[in-house]
Amino acid sequence: MFGWKHSLLQVYYQATLPYRRRRNRQEASLGRAPQMIVLYHRIADDRANLWTTTTSAFLRQIEWMRSEFEFVTLAEIQRRLRGRGSERPAVHITFDDGYAVNCEQALPLLVREQIPCTYFVTAEPVLKGVPFTHDLVMGHRFAPNTMEQLQAMAAAGIEIGHHTRSHPDMGRVSDAAQLFDEIVASRDELQQALGYPIRYFAFPFGQHHRLSPAAFRLAYEAGYEAVVSAYGGYNVLGDDAFHLQRIPVDDSLLRLKNWLTVDPRKQRTTRRFYYGGVQRPGHVEAALS
Repeated sequence: MFGWKHSLLQVYYQATLPYRRRRNRQEASLGRAPQMIVLYHRIADDRANLWTTTTSAFLRQIEWMRSEFEFVTLAEIQRRLRGRGSERPAVHITFDDGYAVNCEQALPLLVREQIPCTYFVTAEPVLKGVPFTHDLVMGHRFAPNTMEQLQAMAAAGIEIGHHTRSHPDMGRVSDAAQLFDEIVASRDELQQALGYPIRYFAFPFGQHHRLSPAAFRLAYEAGYEAVVSAYGGYNVLGDDAFHLQRIPVDDSLLRLKNWLTVDPRKQRTTRRFYYGGVQRPGHVEAALS
């Protein structure tokens, strides 16, 4: 983000910050401090694509988040949404896909600083040692994580999640056999190779039109503890604890600040409860029927 757009966002952010702070304090006093989940893909300095964040930007963002928020696990966010609530805003760090370069700087930092992280892995590149198809289309052959790297991450406390077998647009997958393979069978293969349980699922792309009720239903029935999307949005007390909303991150610290201090415009983000709109866990079965 450069030039006039950056300047406009800076003006908007500063002008609305007093209102945000007042509202955030009020919500925190009611136990409704937002529980936010941010999404990275690849931390590297080659600026190869829009989902690559530079190392320096990542370090600045982590330091700012550390100064403003509590770092928590996905499980803790779920507990708070289901009734515990929180008087302090919290952030959880996630990664999608599974790039080997993340093991150079980003993940060692998170492990060293004991910052909780969930690392969602696309099974086929890892199990076969092949580049991601969407990168090949763009002329890149980025190395995926190896199973040894994932096992070392899990042993160090990083939660390994599943991100389908082949990274398809799940909103366009209607075949039941393919749906099962992408969500369940490939999870089981990855889990067996990893030697650690896989509890969470991330939708590729993660926008509203890339999701589907059938995929949500299957993930729930397959025993996942939660699924995550990526269209933005905040998670607060009483929200759906099975479907967790995430905020994509790029190089811009200003844009991250604007998101995580609760942008009034983004509070209107449409929340999709794909298993029936029921927020109370006890009613999930009825909603799925």
